[in-house]
Amino acid sequence: MSSQLLISGVIFGLSIGSIFFLMAIGLSLCFGLMRIISLDQLLYYSIGAYITYTLSLATGSVWLGVLGGSVVAGIAAFAVERLVFRRIYERELTFSMITSFGILIGGIGVIKYFWGVVPRPVPVPTMTQFDIVGTEVPVYRLIIVAIAFLVYAGIWLFLNRTIIGKAIRAGIENVEHVEGLGINVSRLFTITFIIAGTLSGLAGGLHAPLIMVDPQMGLEVLAFVFMVVIIGGLGSIKGTLVSAFIVGQVVSLGSLIYAPLAQMAPFAIMLLILLIKPTGLYGSALLKR
Repeated sequence: MSSQLLISGVIFGLSIGSIFFLMAIGLSLCFGLMRIISLDQLLYYSIGAYITYTLSLATGSVWLGVLGGSVVAGIAAFAVERLVFRRIYERELTFSMITSFGILIGGIGVIKYFWGVVPRPVPVPTMTQFDIVGTEVPVYRLIIVAIAFLVYAGIWLFLNRTIIGKAIRAGIENVEHVEGLGINVSRLFTITFIIAGTLSGLAGGLHAPLIMVDPQMGLEVLAFVFMVVIIGGLGSIKGTLVSAFIVGQVVSLGSLIYAPLAQMAPFAIMLLILLIKPTGLYGSALLKR
């Protein structure tokens, strides 16, 4: 493998890992705080992509489309949390998983109704190339990586430097103790769900120029998002970031070595890590089931 091909593969892995992080962080937070498996996050990912496509077509600005897609996805998440999840928080884990999967499938049907089933292209915001050790790499992919790190820093500051964030962190460890302090846990759930949906929409908007926007796009990344959350540790922000980049690199470099590895290797790594550490890389012991 040439050095140019290796560098290109690493950059591709970092960018796809960044997308995985933005999608998986919402799923991880929702489970950590609310103990629900929110598969509908993949619907907000698709909504973000399609709104990005629509607004970029109407305004000529992909970045405006990404912003609009994130906002609309956050609003959709707020509506779903209020209308559906608020009624089932006390139900068993499998019930929330089945319900959220039903929302995802129903949402895909709505997307097909409004946009059809034909994949739609979204233009890349910038075609500029950046030279890294003699290898030209797309600046847009580097921008995606930078956004992922900024989001991680923003979430870390929010969870560690704000009262609401600290309450969410405490709730991830023990919801009953937070309720005992007189904190409105229901409001924390809503805030967390909006943040998760917005970030999933951001992932869809950023990913749209790299792929063809398709109604099934959420289902296509379902397995990878689950692997990222499980490898990193449920409820762990740092673990989600690290595992997203691990999975991204395995998918990218594995496809360069032997194409089927892109699908097989992440599962093998997940199983290996779970054998060594059942709670994931950074999972809390309190999250054991």
